[in-house]
Amino acid sequence: MKYLKEYRNREATERVLREIENTCRGTWNIMEVCGGQTHGLVKNGILDMLPENIRMIHGPGCPVCVTPVSLIDKAVELLSQGAIVCSFGDMIRVPGTEMSLLEAKARGGDLRVLYSPLEAVNVAKKNPDKEVVFFAVGFETTAPANALSLLHAEKEGLNNYSLLVSHVLVPPAIEAILDDEFNTINAFLGAGHVCAIMGYREYYPLVKKYQIPIVITGFEPLDLVQGIWMAVKQLEEGRCEVENQYTRVVKEEGNRKAIEVIREVFEVGDREWRGIGMIPNSGYKIKDKYRDFDAENKFGIDHIKVSESPDCIAGQILRGLKKPKDCSQFGKGCTPMNPLGAPMVSSEGACSAYYNYSRSEV
Repeated sequence: MKYLKEYRNREATERVLREIENTCRGTWNIMEVCGGQTHGLVKNGILDMLPENIRMIHGPGCPVCVTPVSLIDKAVELLSQGAIVCSFGDMIRVPGTEMSLLEAKARGGDLRVLYSPLEAVNVAKKNPDKEVVFFAVGFETTAPANALSLLHAEKEGLNNYSLLVSHVLVPPAIEAILDDEFNTINAFLGAGHVCAIMGYREYYPLVKKYQIPIVITGFEPLDLVQGIWMAVKQLEEGRCEVENQYTRVVKEEGNRKAIEVIREVFEVGDREWRGIGMIPNSGYKIKDKYRDFDAENKFGIDHIKVSESPDCIAGQILRGLKKPKDCSQFGKGCTPMNPLGAPMVSSEGACSAYYNYSRSEV
């Protein structure tokens, strides 16, 4: 497959790793924002192959991981009210306060695991006597499809369809990390799929304000080591720029049609992040003109607020302050079959990556 096999080439990856070793003189902390990049680094053993003076820090770029417990509880409440709740599969085992969506299904809730929000619109069309809610989770990447599902439902005249929105944004998360008093990050690998939608113009102000390199990077082994090499090269040369490693997919301006759809349906607002708390202007919410499609408004569940598990250090992991194996519960009280937090069950979670691919110290 074009642009896949080439970027999994072992010899090419090893050549770039040698370039990193030859280039790197300082000691650098580099955060990969995206959970997909974390899995790529751990699964392919790249962390073990980097020079000791390069430390990769895992960021908050897993949308399932940062979805707060209160949103899980709201989805469970919708099931208890008799709504059909549709969700992507990686959300269903994330623990809420008392139960996950999968446990709520076992108790009789009508939970449907789908691959697209447009499938949820079809469910609403086929069940006119039932309320259908799509659990709209994700970064900017999934926002266009979720917005389109709302517009499609409106066009079809489906007043029994709504979205439970938990959309978060990458640039405010980076800024929150950089403003943290314990921050030690020297450079970032930006999430390539987010930038495929939004472009990367939003990163210029961050680079200028914090004087820190940001390299937009893909997800294959060669992508990752090239992104790291570009970041290291900037750091060693004393430069701070936005660079694009993922040129085969990402353009500076992003996908204009997708951005138009997002801006039609959503507006930026404050958003709570699991383990991190409220970050101002860090998420999307449905505009008032489409409030009839907003599940929180429609079902009166906005009041549900709950606290995180005191035994889970997900927040510290998502902020890059700790790694999964720093948690006393890792692999013991917290496993994929019995998780304390979302990072252990998400397909992009750091804890899941370490549990599945790196059982020894990394």
